[in-house]
This record gives sequence, C-alpha cells and structure tokens, in this order.
Amino acid sequence: MSLMRWEPFREVEAIKREMNRLFDTLAPTTYPNGERTSLYHVPAAEMTETADAVHLKVEVPGLEAKDIDIEVTADSVSISGERQSETKTQEAGMTRTEFRYGKFRRVIALPTRIENTKVTADYKNGILHLTLPKAAAEKQKVVKVNLGQ
Repeated sequence: MSLMRWEPFREVEAIKREMNRLFDTLAPTTYPNGERTSLYHVPAAEMTETADAVHLKVEVPGLEAKDIDIEVTADSVSISGERQSETKTQEAGMTRTEFRYGKFRRVIALPTRIENTKVTADYKNGILHLTLPKAAAEKQKVVKVNLGQ
C-alpha cells in the first residue's frame, strides 16, 4: 500500500467545484431568451416600508442613469443593466482588473401591492432610490381576525 500526501487545498477546490455545480442547478445563469449572466453579479438592495410607500435602494455603481432599465409591476421590481468594460492596451506590462463587467438583472418581490404608474426614481452616487407608493386598497386594508372559540 502506498501513502499519499494529504493536500488540503485540493480538498477545498473540490468542495468549491461541488458548490458551484449546486448553485448552477439551483439558480441558472441563462435567461429564457438565451442571454447569459454572472451568478455573482447581483446588485445589493435594501428595502424599507412605511405606511404610504415601499422605499428601495439598489447599489449599481459605475453606471450612468441611461444604462439602467427599471420595470415595475404591482408586486415586483426588475432592475437590469450592463456595465461596459474599458478597453486599455499596454504594450509592455500586465493589466489586472477586479471590476465586474457585463449584464446584470435583479428581480425583487415587493411585500405589498403598489401603484406602478406613480413610482419615482432617483440615481445619485451609484445608488438607485425608488419610491413605490402603495396601492390605495393596501393602505386602507383592514383584516378582521377571529379567535377560535
């Protein structure tokens, strides 16, 4: 019987491959139209709710307002865009980048129905602010709860 040297980093790489395969099956990176996107390129979001509206902040740095596409339905918000890569050439040297380039898309389910015709948006310093007014029926919605007696 021969002895094999244990290499912990090989084990870590094997686990990483298995996790990537698992996430690819749970969250496919291909949209129905055949378009591919990065699984890890999803903008961060923060949502707060008041009596009259839902406020959504989405982090999309490095884009201009014209490059962001926002679609709002009564119960969800879809934000998509594309970050174009800069083309630089260096004759003698190496270029390394950690910026993410390419298309992204995020669909956020809303906790309540909204009036999608009255949504306002503001984009400043890489943060997209959306104010999503609640539908009138949702604002005045009262639910009677019966105690089982």
